[in-house]
Amino acid sequence: MKRRDLPFINLVIAIVLLVIDPASVQAQSKKAMTIIDFLNIPGVGSAALSPNGNQLLYIKSESDWKKNRQIGHIWRKDINTGALIQLTNGVNGESNAAWSPNGEYISFVARREPAEANQVYLIRNVGGEARQFTKHETAVRNVQWAPDGQSIYFLASDPKSKEEKEKEKLKDDVYGKDENWKYRHLWKMGINDTSATRVTEGDYSVNSYQLSRDGKNIVIQRAISPLFGDSQTGEIWKIDADGGNAVKVTNNNIPESSARLSPDGSQISFYAFTNEQFEFYYNDKLFLVPSTGGTARAVTKNSDYEVNGAEWSADGKAVYVLMNTGVEMQLFKYTVSNSRLTKVTSGDFRIGGWRYYPNQNKHVFTLGSANTPGDIYLMNGDDFNNRQRLTYEYDYLDRDFQLPTQEKVTWKGADGEEVEGLLYLPANYQRGTRYPLVVQTHGGPASSDKYGLSRGFTRFNPVLAAHGYVVLQPNYRGSTGYGDDFLRDMVGSYFKNAHLDVMTGVDHLIKEGIVDGDRMVKMGWSAGGHMTNKIITHTDRFKAASSGAGAANWVSMYGQSDVRIYRTPWFGGTPWQENAPIDVYWEHSPLKYVSKVTTPTLFLVGGSDPRVPPPQSVEMFRALKTNGVETHLYIAPREPHGWQELRHRLYKINVELDWYAKHALGKEYTWEKAPKK
Repeated sequence: MKRRDLPFINLVIAIVLLVIDPASVQAQSKKAMTIIDFLNIPGVGSAALSPNGNQLLYIKSESDWKKNRQIGHIWRKDINTGALIQLTNGVNGESNAAWSPNGEYISFVARREPAEANQVYLIRNVGGEARQFTKHETAVRNVQWAPDGQSIYFLASDPKSKEEKEKEKLKDDVYGKDENWKYRHLWKMGINDTSATRVTEGDYSVNSYQLSRDGKNIVIQRAISPLFGDSQTGEIWKIDADGGNAVKVTNNNIPESSARLSPDGSQISFYAFTNEQFEFYYNDKLFLVPSTGGTARAVTKNSDYEVNGAEWSADGKAVYVLMNTGVEMQLFKYTVSNSRLTKVTSGDFRIGGWRYYPNQNKHVFTLGSANTPGDIYLMNGDDFNNRQRLTYEYDYLDRDFQLPTQEKVTWKGADGEEVEGLLYLPANYQRGTRYPLVVQTHGGPASSDKYGLSRGFTRFNPVLAAHGYVVLQPNYRGSTGYGDDFLRDMVGSYFKNAHLDVMTGVDHLIKEGIVDGDRMVKMGWSAGGHMTNKIITHTDRFKAASSGAGAANWVSMYGQSDVRIYRTPWFGGTPWQENAPIDVYWEHSPLKYVSKVTTPTLFLVGGSDPRVPPPQSVEMFRALKTNGVETHLYIAPREPHGWQELRHRLYKINVELDWYAKHALGKEYTWEKAPKK
């Protein structure tokens, strides 16, 4: 090459670089997300702001394939300098991190040798080794510092008796169903004490508690037992800090959540899944009740939204309310004097992990959107526009991976009612091209799908998009955040409009030219599994289906599950009462119409699932297999309703992708393997 040719060549290179779209280059450098990539997405949460507002604690959970689960450790960030350090590194991880009122100590809960159960540990903010604070006989939970910093409160179950321990050693351990539990009570331990003092005692179980801001009183929610099925027996009580002068505040046989004493001690706020008459099964509403007891007022009764959290403002003149508005989760403010509800935040996102600090008038929360499960933000007062981002744990997702776009979509149900949901389109989506569809229905069913990149093993949308699927998440009739009539469409008739809402959503996407109606898959977990079981008896339009922890027979399900309170209103009574509405239970049971199923279907369930026990999946599996429909049932040992072990999660996603590829795409699928490290 001649030297005089170099200027010309450099000019050509410069022109080429100008022509190339930098965004296009970046997009091409991104990779498709694998299952392992998805399961390795860390968890970020449990944010705690220091008393001086200068530092932040949070738990970051990361996948440990050797231990076969995600393990969380405490990280601390200096808000002013951005300095970030990992404070703990225990073998089993840590949780429940909290600041002492003076900011000198950080408490957390962990199980460390030689302790046999979770205990409270203390570590100085300046660093050093953590020391074990409690040496309780049973595991501790729900740790809170007294406002003066001189003591720590916690909940713990009563210990087993000496006789019970001896019988266990001998394996003389026959137990009574729903009788093998212990009461849970509130304890207190002074910062310089060597043992804890019991605060509550009696034939009841403390499910939750909250100290008043001056530390003089405690609001507790107590029930006849800690069993989930007895949650409706819970009521709110107010007690002194030492447990004395107990006052019963509510008497409604409805589970209450997030009970908080007002700053002046005159009122208690809480929210509950009821209307103002305390009739069950309505969108959660915010209530105010005198702290001495009396009539509770549903102050958000005119709102269509669902309350998910509530905290009194610093001056007690208002209550901040976290509300589910359908595909969003937003913060509102209820002003007590004029009963006005105003919106504080707004946008296409989901607020999570929200905490309010009245002494500083600051809010800490996560913001989940299309490209992130939710980093942590700080907001002063109600000034959302000037919020400050505190963590950057999820930036790598959008930088490194081809993530699907996420948008709200609306359509008309079979009866003309407007229904909405979320639509996920692959990163390389081309308008005018029809794509294979995966329909995911959410659990609950009293819930809704919201903006945000899910980390859950049941909703691996970035992986599905990487395999070329469009994903629809419909907020069908029975979902929360859309008003009581929308929610209560299931009352008396579980599958009245819900499954039709799903199918009209599918038809809408086909009509819009987005979806190939000959390549569709149906999946869901829990209530999403119930829906899958119903859909495959209703239509043969799906080429494959996967039902996770789904109900088959509502009569047997009622007795097998650990919870019944939500199911009684669906069917108009119990299946055991005189003149029981058995015909309603059976009419809405997928098993009744299982002979119509032709869709190849997988069934998956945890071996220790108390919510939707394995026999429900067995019934559907046996029916399909007997009727000659291609099917498999996979049971994960040890797993509860939500699977925790990484290899189980990996297997689930692998087997589903394989199933969908075979039946909907006509392709071979190569299974991903767990990392060896």
